[in-house]
Amino acid sequence: MTYTALNAYLRERFGTKVYKIAIDSGFTCPNRDGTLDTRGCIFCSKGGSGDFAESRALSITEQIERGKKRVESKNKGGKYIAYFQAFTNTYAPANELHAKYTEAIRHPDIVAVSIGTRPDCLGEEVLSLLDELNRIKPVFVELGLQTIHERTADYIRRGYPLEAYDKAVRDLHKIGVNVVTHLILGLPGEGEREILESVAYVCKVTDGIKLQLLHILEGTDLAAEYRNGSVKVMSLEAYTDLIVKCVSIIPENVVIHRLTGDGAKKDLIAPLWSGDKKKVLNTINKALNKC
Repeated sequence: MTYTALNAYLRERFGTKVYKIAIDSGFTCPNRDGTLDTRGCIFCSKGGSGDFAESRALSITEQIERGKKRVESKNKGGKYIAYFQAFTNTYAPANELHAKYTEAIRHPDIVAVSIGTRPDCLGEEVLSLLDELNRIKPVFVELGLQTIHERTADYIRRGYPLEAYDKAVRDLHKIGVNVVTHLILGLPGEGEREILESVAYVCKVTDGIKLQLLHILEGTDLAAEYRNGSVKVMSLEAYTDLIVKCVSIIPENVVIHRLTGDGAKKDLIAPLWSGDKKKVLNTINKALNKC
């Protein structure tokens, strides 16, 4: 099965191997600070999905340098993307955002900046800043949509309607920013039909897509529901079959940034098979190569 994988896309665009360095910029989220809620999304870890990011106690430059050291043996002479990953990375005053983004984008080994955020946290000042940055080096904005279905969105406490995502994509494309959309596969109450509807919907407008397996992580409200038996997780076989169906409807102009995901092993409750990322990816790639 032919599709556009992230590594190939980055190598073609930047002319070299490119690694992402996950950064924790010290921000929070309107779903945690009381603006919308204090509990966060039902699946979100205490690290705000930034469990593999560097320490927020370090400066942006220090985090980049530490991240480089982690992969230097695999990326000799390569370049990096500064990935603002933890929590909501446009949810701060514009001057604070400007300082942190600029520190990253000016680093000589950084070829682009990727910013994880919510569609409802992209006001005019933020868009103006992203426009400015995108004229210096490429900017990717990763939007945590998870699903197009409002019933599921309410259940996971997403906190914004689908229209907010649609508007965010339009606004970002107006300033030439590359949009990556996150979807979670296996959310409670959703079957194959609903999942494929979400994939098909976002592929009409997004530049890239991340397909994320639903993890049950310690310290989340979803963990309590899993333990009382009201939430189920997929087997590796079922997830692999689903990924093949998802990839089959993703057009080649949409870059696939992720086919799965792995929660921090110290917090992972289920599915435990997802902790062996190498095995999972080998299984998925084998299935895709057969198609």
